[in-house]
Amino acid sequence: MDLRVFGTVHWIYLLITLLLSGVGLFCAKKFAKSEKSQKIILKCIAGALFIWILINRLSQVFRYNQVRWEQIIPESFCGMTSLVLSLAVLFGKKDNNVYHFTWFLALIGAIITLGYPSFLNQGPTVFYLPTISGLLHHSLALVMVIALLMFNQISITYTKWYCTLFGFTAYFAIGAFQMSVFGFSDAFHIVEPMLSGTQLTAWVIAPIYILGYSLVILIIELIRKNKLKNSKHS
Repeated sequence: MDLRVFGTVHWIYLLITLLLSGVGLFCAKKFAKSEKSQKIILKCIAGALFIWILINRLSQVFRYNQVRWEQIIPESFCGMTSLVLSLAVLFGKKDNNVYHFTWFLALIGAIITLGYPSFLNQGPTVFYLPTISGLLHHSLALVMVIALLMFNQISITYTKWYCTLFGFTAYFAIGAFQMSVFGFSDAFHIVEPMLSGTQLTAWVIAPIYILGYSLVILIIELIRKNKLKNSKHS
C-alpha cells in the first residue's frame, strides 16, 4: 500500500483532505466574523503547520539510524516555506512582508506536491513518517494560504515586489550555508534539478516563479482597477 502517484492511497488522501479542508474553511468563513475569531483560527492552523513541519524535520534527523541534527533545518523550498509561513502567522502582523514572499510559493508548492507526491521521501506505506508528515504540512500550507486570503490578511500588490527578491536571496544563502558548512550535496535545488533529467535547478525555477507571480499580480491589479472604475460609474 505504498503512496503511488495517482494510486488508491493517493486519491483517498486527496479526497479526505479536500473534504475536511473545504468544510473547515466554509465554517470559518461563515461563523468567524470578528477579527479576533479569525486570528484565533489562523494561529491554530499556523500552529498545526509548525508542528507538522517540525515532525517532518525530526523524521529526517533520525531517518538513517543516526542523529543528524543539521537536518532540522529545511533544505527545500516547500519545507522552508511551511516553516517560515507558520512562524510569520504565529508571531507576525497582518500583511507582513513574509506573507508576500511565501503565500504564492506555498500555494504552488502544495498543489504540485499533493498532485505529484513523488517529490516526498517514500516508504513502504503512506504511514512512513517522512511521507505522511510531508503530505500533511503541504496540505496545511495550502489551507493556511487560502485562510489568509479569505480573511484579507494579504493585500496583494506589485509594490511588494522586493519581498520575493529578498526571500529567494535568503533561501539561496541558507542553502549555500548548508552545503558549505554541513556538507549537504544539495539544498534548494542549487545544484541538482527538481526533476531528474531536466534543467529545473533553482536558477531556472526562480525566474519561472517570479514570472508567474508577476502575471498573477498583474491580473489582480487589472481586476482591482476595473472594479474601482465600475464603482465610480455606478
